[in-house]
Amino acid sequence: MSLESIRYTRGKLEILDQLLLPLQTRYVKVQGVEDGWRVINKMQVRGAPAIAIVGCLSLAIELEKDNCTDKKIMRQEIEGKLNYLVSARPTAVNIKLAAEELINLANVLSAAENVTPNDFKERFISSIESMLAKDIEDNKAIGNYGCEAILSNLEGDGQVRILTHCNTGSLATAGYGTALGVIRSLHASKRLEHVYCTETRPYNQGARLTAYELVHEKIPATLIVDSMVSALMNLRKISAVVVGADRVAANGDTANKIGTYQIAIVAKHHGVPFYVAAPLTSIDMSLTSGEKIKIEERPDREMTHIGEHRIAAPGINCWNPSFDVTPASLITGIITEKGVFSPEKLNECIPT
Repeated sequence: MSLESIRYTRGKLEILDQLLLPLQTRYVKVQGVEDGWRVINKMQVRGAPAIAIVGCLSLAIELEKDNCTDKKIMRQEIEGKLNYLVSARPTAVNIKLAAEELINLANVLSAAENVTPNDFKERFISSIESMLAKDIEDNKAIGNYGCEAILSNLEGDGQVRILTHCNTGSLATAGYGTALGVIRSLHASKRLEHVYCTETRPYNQGARLTAYELVHEKIPATLIVDSMVSALMNLRKISAVVVGADRVAANGDTANKIGTYQIAIVAKHHGVPFYVAAPLTSIDMSLTSGEKIKIEERPDREMTHIGEHRIAAPGINCWNPSFDVTPASLITGIITEKGVFSPEKLNECIPT
């Protein structure tokens, strides 16, 4: 059974505090939009799909308590709070797209004369709640399509070795995962020999979170430090790299956790297929290329300290971008809930 990072019932939301994993399991109550912004910004919850869901659910919690009877005021409050939530982690596009959809819904409900304030609230909250079930359904489809794509490159019934970076599993989504969902599907099909996960400095999401999920589900895996990828591909046959995405531009350029770009370069050199697993909500067709993606920079302390322990020389300058952009030319395929698409054919998976 996969881990549960989001616990929600109408009027109650808790998130698994991922800053404490793997040593401590504690759920944090989210009682409104301020709490939602805080847990996203502090990275107590992370992963582009989970960020969108938790942000929107925090608004649902607040709206459930609201006794406002003026639809226009409700609409204005919703728009302001959604825009505020988007600012918590600006690179992840999922919450931006979710906010745009919900603002459009609020506009429609506010303008409809036959919709009462209570109807407005009920329909709006129900729309947010449906995001949870859809995310899990989409992730399972991503897992199946990715599994098929990777196995189609093999001869016979051989086993595969997969390399992944950062965390893209149940802890980064509503459940099941994107890139880790592909790994789960390969494991379920009994075609997975081994997974290699990078530690993913400076926040160690691979060492703390992906390793935690792999051990929890008894998937054969080995942890490596980020600088071992070249040596691994040189010494051992890796069947494919599968990573997630925080934003995919229209041309297929992909922003993902820092370190992804260099893995893609190494994979290209060694002839290893490089896949990005992402729901359609991670694809931003308004951006023509990765150069347009805003890259979030994080505090120096994430590099200079592990917990309360300083590991870097005092006084040293730091540069800490949270993401880098992998050019489409290095990407074999983008795995979505609608199938696997080469970067140049990405527009085929977007509904018109």
